[in-house]
Amino acid sequence: MATQTTTSPRPRKDPYLGRVVAGRYRLETRLGEGGMGVVYRARHVLIDRVVVLKLIRPDLRGETHLRAWMLREARAANRVDHAHIVDIYDVGETEEGELYLVMEYLMGVALSQAITKGPMAVPRAVDILEQMTAALARAHDLGVVHRDLKADNIMLTMRGGRHDFVKILDFGLAALARDSRLAPKGAVFGTPEYMSPEQARGEDANASSDLYALGILFFEMMTGQLPFRSSDRDTLLEMQRSAPSASPRSLRPDLPQHATDICLRLLEKDPKKRFRDGHHLKEELKALQRSLPSTAWDVNDSDAPAMPPPPPPAPSPGVVEWSHRAAQFLRATSRAYPNGRAPEAVQKAAEHIWDLAARAARLEGELASHSKKLESIERRGRALRAEIGRKVEELAGEESRASREAAAQTERARELEAERTRAVEGLATATVRAKSAAGSASGPIMRKLGTYEGRADILGRVRDDYLKRATEREAYAEGLRAQIDDLKKQLLRYSEALESDLAAGRDRIATRVREALSYEQQFAKSSSLLVEHLRGRPECRELLKDIVEQGPRPKAEHPSGS
Repeated sequence: MATQTTTSPRPRKDPYLGRVVAGRYRLETRLGEGGMGVVYRARHVLIDRVVVLKLIRPDLRGETHLRAWMLREARAANRVDHAHIVDIYDVGETEEGELYLVMEYLMGVALSQAITKGPMAVPRAVDILEQMTAALARAHDLGVVHRDLKADNIMLTMRGGRHDFVKILDFGLAALARDSRLAPKGAVFGTPEYMSPEQARGEDANASSDLYALGILFFEMMTGQLPFRSSDRDTLLEMQRSAPSASPRSLRPDLPQHATDICLRLLEKDPKKRFRDGHHLKEELKALQRSLPSTAWDVNDSDAPAMPPPPPPAPSPGVVEWSHRAAQFLRATSRAYPNGRAPEAVQKAAEHIWDLAARAARLEGELASHSKKLESIERRGRALRAEIGRKVEELAGEESRASREAAAQTERARELEAERTRAVEGLATATVRAKSAAGSASGPIMRKLGTYEGRADILGRVRDDYLKRATEREAYAEGLRAQIDDLKKQLLRYSEALESDLAAGRDRIATRVREALSYEQQFAKSSSLLVEHLRGRPECRELLKDIVEQGPRPKAEHPSGS
């Protein structure tokens, strides 16, 4: 039987590759495409830092309100500055109106990929969950909600020899995708498999919604399966809204009861029944970790970061090499035209190359100075954000405990009040019976009357004591919240000032880099003209060979996206 073969068309080269975005980031490789845009590996043209750059979808660029929203979300996420949240280096808009986001380049695997290997060892799953919880607790303290936590947004990397170092991606950016102006009325946004009941009802996500998503992830890590599964989106959303989760122990009977309890509490449909906050969850996870065997779990070799390190940048001539080439071209021109009567175009090209080399040398020094200042501002900003973030986290953890203690004491006071009410009712009944009783029958009733009176009095005093302690703990928590609010305002003021300084510095660098790229293009153009004109002259052959053997010639074209 004959088979028919077809030749698939050759994939078209991405026109953005090689482009320099915002005068700083040269796009090297296309890494993928998601709901928000195209992701590239890029390299900072000055400090040789490899980054991930996300260009927002073209159809979103025309929505002018998105720029302010994206800037706000990305900057808010960056202010969190937590070790387990991906670093955001830069966010902005090019002169062509292209929104971009620049993040740290990570080597590792997505949590979704690790889960495909099957259920994880419980200590490993708890360790991963605890790292995510620590990051979320800090973010929620600072008013930042992820909104779209899922296994694809969690990277497991290697840090300091430690496997499974967690990095959470796309913090806060899901808010862009759920803009009501970009979708039909009543649309539900997010990833249904990880969506909280309130999100499935079309309500906005909050900190408790992120905790629900952690419950989904914990269930998935421990069992290798999602708690709610359906090929139909509407059915899946209804399950998230109303269907109770099966116990993970029904799929894996060897799971510790404590781990199961934590998972099911995270998956409560009523947000009030989940953990109060990330700090509350973190305390439970720490207690669970202390109860688990201390033996290390095995990490498969395939789970270790398999991504090779990014290649070094394509060699390009530096200013010292430019000066050397300019001198060689001048010598070659003098040899070809010893009488000094070179054609005007050749003479101008040789002089222009020499002038470009001198200007590039001066510009390199200027750029190096600007770059050092910018790096200093970045370090200062990062240290400041981390310091304030740690203070907020410490205060918020204490506030969480104080608020929970106040709530527990208030609840105990309610229980005591209910007991006291029953005692008072018993007292009233005993009083009526005492009045109607005569003779020897009144004795037991009077004794019972005294018992009710004493019990009601004791319960009232104990209730008042609990209410007093609850009031004191709540006042303490309120004072902590005031301190946290002051720190958050301080962080906002400092961050805005630093971001303004960074923006000004980046603009200066971008302007000078564009100038440098222009020099490079002109150098390449003049070099090509001289090589083409002098290559046929025997007296210049040795010098031209030396120029070519020194390294790659300057690129003839450097498209810029800024």
